[in-house]
Amino acid sequence: MSESSLASEKNAYGIGPGGRPVGEAWSRSPVYAENGMAATAHPLASQVAIDVLKQGGSAVDAAIAANAAIGLMEPTGNGIGGDLFAIVWDPETEQLYGLNASGRSPLGMSYDDLIERLDGANRLPPFGSLPVSVPGTVDGWFELHDRFGSLSMEDVLAPAIQYAEDGFPVSPVIGYYFGRNLARFEQSLDMIEEFDNARATYFKDDAPREGEIFRNPDLGETYRKIAKGGRDAFYKGEIAKAMDAYMKRIDGTLRYEDFAQHTSEWVEVGCVGYRDGVDICELPPNGQGFAALQMANILKNIDLAKWPRGSAEVLHYITEAKRLAFEDVAKFYADPDFADIPVEWLLSDDYGRERFALIDPDKAMTMPKPGEPKLEGEGDTTYLTVTDKNGMMVSLIQSNYRGMGSGLVPDGLGFMLQDRGELFSLDPDHPNVYAPGKRPFHTIIPAFLMKDGKPWLSFGLMGGAMQPQGHIQIMVNLVDYGMNVQEAGDAARLNHDGGSTPTGTGTDLLGTLNVEAGVPAETVERLKAMGHNVKVVENGVIFGGYQAIMRDPETGVYVGATEMRKDGNAIGY
Repeated sequence: MSESSLASEKNAYGIGPGGRPVGEAWSRSPVYAENGMAATAHPLASQVAIDVLKQGGSAVDAAIAANAAIGLMEPTGNGIGGDLFAIVWDPETEQLYGLNASGRSPLGMSYDDLIERLDGANRLPPFGSLPVSVPGTVDGWFELHDRFGSLSMEDVLAPAIQYAEDGFPVSPVIGYYFGRNLARFEQSLDMIEEFDNARATYFKDDAPREGEIFRNPDLGETYRKIAKGGRDAFYKGEIAKAMDAYMKRIDGTLRYEDFAQHTSEWVEVGCVGYRDGVDICELPPNGQGFAALQMANILKNIDLAKWPRGSAEVLHYITEAKRLAFEDVAKFYADPDFADIPVEWLLSDDYGRERFALIDPDKAMTMPKPGEPKLEGEGDTTYLTVTDKNGMMVSLIQSNYRGMGSGLVPDGLGFMLQDRGELFSLDPDHPNVYAPGKRPFHTIIPAFLMKDGKPWLSFGLMGGAMQPQGHIQIMVNLVDYGMNVQEAGDAARLNHDGGSTPTGTGTDLLGTLNVEAGVPAETVERLKAMGHNVKVVENGVIFGGYQAIMRDPETGVYVGATEMRKDGNAIGY
């Protein structure tokens, strides 16, 4: 981008564009369509979703088809070895539905067993069998399909099966992440009980490169078994038995019983009002979605629009709201089946005002603390959203957690198991402490905006702890600064890293305020003077990846966007 072009972006919003891990950085026009739309992190997956919609599939059918394709095409961020969360707007009942399809820890490994296996380590490792929890994605697919699907699962999974067998060209950013993940695995082989399967599946000679044709016939065969045998094929049939045998072979702890007993959960979507008739909606814990709602409740107490979007004041307030919300995340958020989480209090307007009052407009907090209930609880991911001609809107996020996951690929199955269990705490007094059959704290969160009581935006922004603060930045860009849905994602972001964590390991309460290169230099200097530890980051890796589809409430026309930090696009028809 030329200097003059960059300057014009700053003149428009007071903030420049964000960055990409590879290639040039520039914005694009939003995509408009009337009958349906898909926005995913891979162009071929977006096309798969559109093809399914044209066959008469619902938005849920198309989302599952795209997710299956993405699990093949972007295994650096997701796959059926991981977990899934979704929010669905159903036009027939005019209601939002939330699905938590996250898996649980091994039933046969107690806390004491885990401590013994850790052999003195103070947290779970990022690789190997100990952080592996039951993969929830496939059960999530079938829960969604049983409720909202139109086509057969054979039809829904057919495109991904064909691509797995025939192959597809690796796209630039995914090729970049393949290389990063292989390097990380090579440095951590001592943690991984068995890496030959992963090497044979993904890294035959080296990390797949941009433009290289990649095939995964083992995954194609696994998809065929799921399409034919349904969820039982994965959790009780041949696939479950293969995972059980693999875990026994490498002395892992998951067993057939863990897969057979797995269930997803339909949950109530939580929403809070922001301003101008806009409500932001998220899923409850064990995920971190309600952190975004807490941030919204704090920020609605200040009119951000009186400053330019790229000003130190705006970035300061967003950062401080994040820091306050995440202290509560660290203290309270956990599996609600095991912890009493004071959700009503955390999301109340009164508590939002109380937390806002703690923010010094001129100085960063040195020691933010969680609230006390007044009562009488970097990761890699893919996000996608799909809409259909009937008005159904699907916001879906799916992940293996850190990098590609644990490094473990069960024999002959073609997918890597997640390492989500790394996010358990080992503090026996913490609500997120490890326990058998428990869901760990989760980072992946789909999002939704309602406007004047009508569905407005299905969106998400992947990337570990970046997600709640990313959701808020998108909403602020749209609501407070009038950006279009594409500009809202392309504008430079902040990502505050630090503070307390749900694993009990966070000690740097000030943390680091990472900002993209498009943030003005004078803003960076002002933030430093306010006491923030600011780091300008040229590479867009840590700032997540955004997809969104907006619905015009008057015409029903869809407006879609993806962003330059990933390979994907929005396609409509």
